Amino acid sequence: MQSKIKTIVIVLLLSFAIKGQAQTISQPIMQADTIHLTLDSIETIFLHKNLLLLAQHYNISAHQALVLQAKMFPNPTININTPIYETDTKQFFPFGSTGELSGGISQIILLANKHNKQIRIAETNTALAKYQFYDLLRTLNHTLRVDFFNLHYLMESAQVYTTEINALQKLSQAFNEQKRRGYVSEKEAIRIQAQLYSLENEYNDLHNQFLDLQSELQVMLQLKNNVIILPTVNKRGIIRLNPFQYSASVLIDSAYASRPDLKIAKLNVVLSNQNYDLQKAMAVPDITLQFGYDQQGSYIHNLTTVGISMDLPFLDRNQGNIKSAKALIGYNQLSYDDMRLSVQAEIYNALQKAIGEYQLIEQRDKTFDQNFSQLLTGILQNYQKRNISLLDFLDFYDSYKENAIEYNALKFNLVNACEDLNFYTGNTFFNK
Repeated sequence: MQSKIKTIVIVLLLSFAIKGQAQTISQPIMQADTIHLTLDSIETIFLHKNLLLLAQHYNISAHQALVLQAKMFPNPTININTPIYETDTKQFFPFGSTGELSGGISQIILLANKHNKQIRIAETNTALAKYQFYDLLRTLNHTLRVDFFNLHYLMESAQVYTTEINALQKLSQAFNEQKRRGYVSEKEAIRIQAQLYSLENEYNDLHNQFLDLQSELQVMLQLKNNVIILPTVNKRGIIRLNPFQYSASVLIDSAYASRPDLKIAKLNVVLSNQNYDLQKAMAVPDITLQFGYDQQGSYIHNLTTVGISMDLPFLDRNQGNIKSAKALIGYNQLSYDDMRLSVQAEIYNALQKAIGEYQLIEQRDKTFDQNFSQLLTGILQNYQKRNISLLDFLDFYDSYKENAIEYNALKFNLVNACEDLNFYTGNTFFNK
């Protein structure tokens, strides 16, 4: 009689759990505003509202202003002198035939083409600022897309957990009641309660990851803290992902042509060469043209003079700056060469990971998830007929949970690997 009651209770509760709809990970916080966003819509919001991107626009404008400043020539210098008080005539600031007035004007002339060299350096720095913007955009967009898909698969995994947790909560309550009446052993009740606690801990870890991703996306999209993002994923696009579409050589060539960080490294080589040319030019002294006038303070009245001045490059010929600039050329060139090699390694590694994840998914039984309800019903019927024990049933249920979580992780790993390829190549080869 006790065995029959226990079986009926378990069958009814588990049947209810199978047929019921599982809550999603966002249900405990449904009081917040929720928005469903596709990948395209989330990228559009990101481009228009991300503060780091907006700040980088100001950085570009600042460098463009420096190009304008570099095009400016030095201003001429003028000086005018007159006595404050003339003791003979007892006049303040005397002017006229009996007064004294002297002055001059001077203009520095830049030699060795310094002016144009400084303009070219300013233009290169502006180009660097633009590519820094593109590199920031590439990095943040990669984070955004990965977080978007990670959030989706976390919610898929959470649905598996909530289904099992809901069933075990009801089952644990029933077993505790039956244990109190003496129909169920304490060992079975404790076994179910222990598994329930384990699942709740795992779910809590999953929920914390969900909150961390929400927080990061809220900052990137400038959304309020009470806004919860629910990703709408194009599952057909994910199914079509195939890393065999492109060879490693095609991906590497794309990276060489498109990656902004590689262009930054190349521009640093250009900039160091331009700086080297400028430092050599700085060793050439500039000349200053002068024109002067003195009314009465020289050996003749109304003296007019013209002159020229320049530094004598006997001691300081800018040797240290020239040597430093030459060393920076070698440093930046080797850094650029190293980055090119790193690009090859990154792409090859990401491609191998994507192929591995793709092959694991292709080898997997496509009907596994679809047949879960039928399989669970069959296991339930076998338990009802006493062909299997309660622990065997729970082991099957736990095995399904583990496989479902691993499958979600596998799908995310493939998406993540393809996103890494997009990031490393600087192009969107794999778009979902």
